[in-house]
Amino acid sequence: MKRRILTNEEEEPLSPMARVFQSPGIDYCAVTIMGFKTKISPDVVLDALKHNVYKHPRFSSKLSDNGAKWIDTEVNVEDHVTVPYIEPKEIREDGQSFVDDYNSRLTVIPLDRSRPLWDIHILNVKTTDAEAVGVIRSHHSLGDGMSLCSLLLECTHKTSDPGTSSTAVPPVKRRGEVLHSLRKKGWFLRSILTIGSTMTLIWNTTVDMLLLFATILFLKDTKTPLKAGANTRNYPKIFFHRIVSLDDIKHIKNAMNMVAAELFDRPVRNTTTCVSNVIGPMEEISFRGHPIAYIAPSSYGHSHALLVHFISYAEKMIISMAVDPTVIPDPHKICDEMEKSMKEMKTVLWERGLL
Repeated sequence: MKRRILTNEEEEPLSPMARVFQSPGIDYCAVTIMGFKTKISPDVVLDALKHNVYKHPRFSSKLSDNGAKWIDTEVNVEDHVTVPYIEPKEIREDGQSFVDDYNSRLTVIPLDRSRPLWDIHILNVKTTDAEAVGVIRSHHSLGDGMSLCSLLLECTHKTSDPGTSSTAVPPVKRRGEVLHSLRKKGWFLRSILTIGSTMTLIWNTTVDMLLLFATILFLKDTKTPLKAGANTRNYPKIFFHRIVSLDDIKHIKNAMNMVAAELFDRPVRNTTTCVSNVIGPMEEISFRGHPIAYIAPSSYGHSHALLVHFISYAEKMIISMAVDPTVIPDPHKICDEMEKSMKEMKTVLWERGLL
């Protein structure tokens, strides 16, 4: 496929955040681990990339020699896709340990900066939740997780209807619809809602700013068994996930008037951690005929001992964690506590007739 190479005058400077991620000593990468219900055909993956990778400029651009600009470049997708040969004796009973070890080793292998900063690893190994696993890695200077998701969705379709593209998020009301809805409430109620939301915004902003300045000046992280060390960003990370019922989370969230992440706050309260939640595809999707069992986004290169992502997928919620094994040697216990917490809340709400 032919590509127009930009001249020096057309090279695009890195954004301020991209420059931060390219700073010396920082190698912050996004990782998306996908489980598939069938073995993965490498030829299908290569064909999909050849037709879609150029639709996303960052995935077809490399860094200039001084690391200050993006340069449009030819992409040889074969250089970005790795299918390792796996000795049968390397695979344990379910293959999950092999995949975990492989992904952990990736966190200490830097991306090749002479070409676009992303790669894909195909592991045709049966694990606890899938028949095969695909690992997509990209440098965070290319963009946030949504950039990676958009590339993924370009290559997927609804499993129930192969002719229909996948849907990432539920439709939202347009601004005009929202305004029309507010007008129907009457001027007094509109005024109360507007004043209330404005005061809430001002209050939250003020508190956040005060906490930020206090942290810069004198506040320190609470010392806990999960507190990260000074060199955490340089240690290998271990990725771990757990799949739970999305319906259970919705019922508990609505009954308790909470956001999803708060349901799992108890096991990780007062820790050096970062939590993120993302709305994923509403229906099961397939990648060129390969049905996807789960999607587990994460990242490495950060200074947290524990990074937790929540992503919804069809009727599931995937809890995805990146941990520093020198601080958290048994990450599955955290997921056990999260599941236990959710079951206890569900039981109490059921006994009170709230579910």
